[in-house]
Formats: sequence, C-alpha cells, structure tokens
Amino acid sequence: MKGFGSAVVKLRIPILIIAVLLLIPSAIGFFNTRTNYDILTYLPKEIETMKGQEILADDFGTGAFSLVVVEDMKGKDIKAMAAKMEEVPHVTKVLWYGSVIDISIPAELLPERLQKALKNGDATLMMAVYDTTMSSDETMNAIEQLRKVVSDQAYISGMSAVVVDTKNLSDREVPVYVAIAVSLCLIILMLTMDSFLVPVFFLLSIGCAVVYNLGSNFIQGEISYVTKALAAVLQLAVTMDYSIFLWHSYSAEKEVSHGDKKAAMAAAINETLSSVVGSSITTVAGFVALMFMSFTLGLDLGIVMAKGVVLGVICCVTVLPSMILIFDKAIEKTSHRALIPDMSKISSWIVKHFYVGLILFAALIIPAYYGQAHNDVYYNLDSSLPKDLPSIVANTKLEEQFEMNSTHMVLMDSKLSSKQVKAFAEEVNKVEGVKATIGLSTLVGPTFPKELIPKKLLDVLENEHYQLMFILSEYKVATDEVNRQCDTINGILDKYDETGMLIGEAPCTEDLINITDHDFKVVNSVSIILVGLIIILVFRSVSVPVLLVSVIEFAIFINLGIPYYTHTVLPFIASIVIGTIQLGSTVDYAILMTNKYRDARIGGQDKVQAVTTALKDSMISIIVSGLSFFAATFGVGMYSDIDMISSLCTLMARGAVISMFVVILLLPAVLRVFDPVIMRTSMGFRDVISREKNIKKEKEAQTV
Repeated sequence: MKGFGSAVVKLRIPILIIAVLLLIPSAIGFFNTRTNYDILTYLPKEIETMKGQEILADDFGTGAFSLVVVEDMKGKDIKAMAAKMEEVPHVTKVLWYGSVIDISIPAELLPERLQKALKNGDATLMMAVYDTTMSSDETMNAIEQLRKVVSDQAYISGMSAVVVDTKNLSDREVPVYVAIAVSLCLIILMLTMDSFLVPVFFLLSIGCAVVYNLGSNFIQGEISYVTKALAAVLQLAVTMDYSIFLWHSYSAEKEVSHGDKKAAMAAAINETLSSVVGSSITTVAGFVALMFMSFTLGLDLGIVMAKGVVLGVICCVTVLPSMILIFDKAIEKTSHRALIPDMSKISSWIVKHFYVGLILFAALIIPAYYGQAHNDVYYNLDSSLPKDLPSIVANTKLEEQFEMNSTHMVLMDSKLSSKQVKAFAEEVNKVEGVKATIGLSTLVGPTFPKELIPKKLLDVLENEHYQLMFILSEYKVATDEVNRQCDTINGILDKYDETGMLIGEAPCTEDLINITDHDFKVVNSVSIILVGLIIILVFRSVSVPVLLVSVIEFAIFINLGIPYYTHTVLPFIASIVIGTIQLGSTVDYAILMTNKYRDARIGGQDKVQAVTTALKDSMISIIVSGLSFFAATFGVGMYSDIDMISSLCTLMARGAVISMFVVILLLPAVLRVFDPVIMRTSMGFRDVISREKNIKKEKEAQTV
C-alpha cells in the first residue's frame, strides 16, 4: 500500500497523459452506446405481457402501432395522406374508416359501435402499424418522418410517440444537467475549500471518471435514458467526498513532512486509499441492492453507478494527485481562507444539549414514518412529461374527440371459431369503459362477407397461429379503473381461450405496479443488510451498524415523508431507488463521525469528550460533502422538464441535506446515550472498559 502512493507521485506525468488519452476510446464508446427510452421494456421477459409483445413481433411482423387523430379533413385528403404515410420506411399499413369504405361497402354494414369509435363528426381515427417494436430506433425514426408527412390537422398518439418525445427532450436536457451540476458544485467548493483552483481539478478528475464510466457502458449494449440522465450528476455527487478527503489529507501531511510535497502526497494517497475504499464500499452496496430488482431498470442503474463509484475511487488516487502536483504553483496562488468557521463551540453545544436531537427524533419519527408509508405514486409514464409535447397533445386529442385513453390487444388462438370470438367480443363490449373492439368478429357480420375485408386489414388481424383483437378503452393507463377493466377482460378471455393473452401499455403497466411493489421491499431489505454487514466488518461491532443504519433510515423517512404532507405525487421509481441511494451515499457521514469517536475513546477520552471531538473533527467534512451532493442534484431537479428525473434529483438533493443535519444533530446524542452498549458489543474497546473500571474504583476508594 505504501509503495502505491510513491509510484503515483513518481509517475504523475505519464498517469495524466494516459488519463487524457483514455478519454478518446471512452468518448467513442459513449457515442456508440444505445439509449433505451422505453421504461416498460425493463419488465421481466417471462411475464405474459412481454411474451405477447414477442409474439406480435415474431408472428405478425409488428410490435407497435400509433393511433392518429385527424381533424377537419375530407375523405380524399385523408386517403392521400394515408398513402404518403405508408411510404415511410417501417410503416407497413395505415388503417382507417376509409380502408373499408374504399371497396364500396356501405358504412351501415359496420357495427354502429365501431363506426362511432372510428369516426366522430369531423374527426377521424387512423392506425399506423409498424413492422418494428414499440421503442426501436426504426419505429422512432418512422414517427419522426410521419410527423413531417401528416398535416397540422393530424396528431400521432400512443406510447411510441411518447418514447420519441422523451428521447428528444432527454437528449436536449442531459448536457444542461451536467453544466448545472458542475457550476453549482464549483461555487460550493470554491466557497468551502481553501483554494479557488483545486475544486476545478476535483471536477476534472471526476469528469474523467464519468467519461470512462459512460464510455464503458458500450459493453452493456444499451442503457436506459434514466440512467444516462442521472449517471454523470449522481457520480459527481457520490464521489466528491473522495477528492475532498485527499485534499484535506494532503494539506495535513504537508505540515508533517515540513513542505516535502511529494512525500506528503504519497502519504495522502495511501491514507485516502485505505479510508476511501471502506467508504466507497457502502455506496457501491447501495447500488448493488438495486440489481436485485425484478424490474431490470434497477440492474441497469445499479451496474452503471457501482462501476462509476469504483472508477471515481481510482481517479481520485491517481489522476487527481497527478493534477495537484503538476499544477501545484497555480493552486498555491489561488489559495484563500475557507469561509466555514471553526466548529468547536457549535460541537460542544450540540453534545452538551444532546437531548435536543433526541426530542427532534421523538417528535418526527411517527409522522415521518407514516408519511413515507402513505405516499402517492404514479405509474403513467406520460405524466412525467410536459403537456405541450406533440405526443401528449395527441393523447389529449384522442381523449377529447373519441373518449379514448388506452388501447389493449388480445391474442387468441386462430383455431377459435368465429362464433366463439364474436361471443367474446360481445362480452368485452359490455365491460365498463370499453368503447369498442376491432377484430374480425366486429367486421364480419351476417351481411358482411369475410372475403370483402381488405387483405392489409386481414394481415393485421389474423395469421395461421393467432388472431388479434384491439380493445379501445376510455380509461387512462395506470388507473384503478383500467386495471379492473384488464382483470375483467382477462377473466372473460380465460373462458374462451386459456392460452389467450391481453397485452398493451395498460396490462404492462399493471404488471409494473405489482412487480415494483415487491421490488421496493426487496431493495430496501437488501440495502440495509449489505450496508449493515459492511459496517460490522469496519467496526467489528454488533450495535454500531444498527445505530448508524437507524440514524440514516430516520433521515430517509423524513425525506420520503415530506411529499405526503405537501401532496406531491412521486414517480414510482423514486420510492424504490431513493432509499437505497440515500443510505449508501450518506451513511458515510455517520461512519466518518463514528470512526473519530472510536479513535478518541481508545485514545483515552471519556464519552462526552470523545463525541465532542468526533463531531468537531468531522462536521466540516460532513457539511462540505452534504452541500456538494445538494449542489450536484438540486439544480437539475429544478431545471428538468422530465418529472421522473426532476423528482429523483430533488429527493436526492433534499436527502443529502437531511442526512447531513440528522447526522450532526442526532448521531452525537445516539453515541453519547448508547456509549455503554457500544463499548460492550464492539471489539477493540476492552482496554477502554478496563481503564474506566479502574478509574471508577480509584474514585470510589478516594471517596471512602
């Protein structure tokens, strides 16, 4: 370990050159990593709705469609527009009311329910069918081209259109996220550190780690847009501590080494490495816990962020020291007095009035726990997007003109008789909220020969293995009403075809609700167990992990409880990932203070002195770290128009500050009150216990 620091100092120039050169392949990897903008694709592949999507792609040659609302356009113009739409690559068919009218079949032959579903006054409903899946690059490109083809009177709705708008909005905003996070972090660090220039090198070093991380995602093939949007900002937030620790250690070692900066840096690297490895493991553990989610967005985010933390540690002990030594003279010229005052008096006051922290805990724990347990969350992915996006406008038009909010698809065995299928459709039409069904049974009646149905329509609705039926619903995705509707339809389907499948955005979202509810419990449990085990190994104690995790969990309860009292509805993913991220990244504050408390106790101080020393020596580091985390995420939360990203960043920013205050105000009280328990349940305190017993005996003897 000692030789590592010396080697870095000796090879500082080659290290910096290699670090810069590695940015080139990393940038290439980043630009060649696909981004997935469809959250629903992260559902487990073995569930029925996902299997159904595969059947659509394999057997029907399609995996997606868009409903297009056309207003105030004559039939001949709609027909001409439909022809142009079919010329767009990967648009296989465009179906509408005129697909049947054009073959001279009287409109009256179509069921009245279906007529109303496809045409309402001057508004006409069309369906564009793609030969690619809902969120594939080909489908997204097709929608972009369709928007150029259709007139201003046509609106393309559906999940694929939402995915396109999510992509465009996210790609436009992500560079701004990084700029905001870097700018705010730089301001905080310049004010709280003792140099104006060294924070720049902090950010450059972390920037290298971020680029390496994003570039290495090429190995995974693709990452989600949520991961892409959060990766740089979150990596900056959770790894800034390591740079701050190195700088403080280097400054202290310079005094010991009497100005020998190379020796001081070598010692600082070794000390940082041994300390930061332990600290980073808890952060990695928090992200590893996300990998246990059935909803594999957690696996995606967990892998990228765990990798990012490891790369952050490596750059902190190699790239950053090289920069500091090479640009040492410039750093010295920009040195200044840190603005954070001495914390000795504040520390003494907090420890002396330790009951204040306990009172705050007693007052807040019940409302905080209740609030976080009763939060409202949303699963409808369009809810997180601005209302003026083309897809959201189109979805609104669909609701206004046709009272439709979602479309389900039913896959049934092609061997079912037309009588059975017709009976099924009639039952489904009676289900509350169902506008109409579109299938062979709804088109073929006693006076309507099947032979007269256009071949392109038949290709959409039937093949040798399956027949497909569309169910138009009034209800919005992710509502209790549509979930009940899906359950009812599934029950009807089981009577006619036990192998039949109900698929589409609404059924997928219902699966998402059930799966993520389970994931929430799993992720929280796994993160607590992993972090607890790490703390057990660090402190060789039974009580310390319970106390430290409890303190941070209290902070998490407060953070997640606030939305309940402010009537804020959270995106579903927030309630799952925030707890484990906040625990993994801010438990370091508690570990830092407890380490100093342990050293002070072993060094001969009594419990009050030890807690005071621990708080005094760690408070500035905790404040700088908490404010840096806040700065990296708060601005993004305020700026982003994607509510899922905005909510996650706002919760992380608020969580960092809450954890900071809870550790500073509550942990000293916990350490003071539970000092006897810690002494008896932790290894390494035997001499302290013996010493205090002897002191007590001496006092008793003197009294006698």
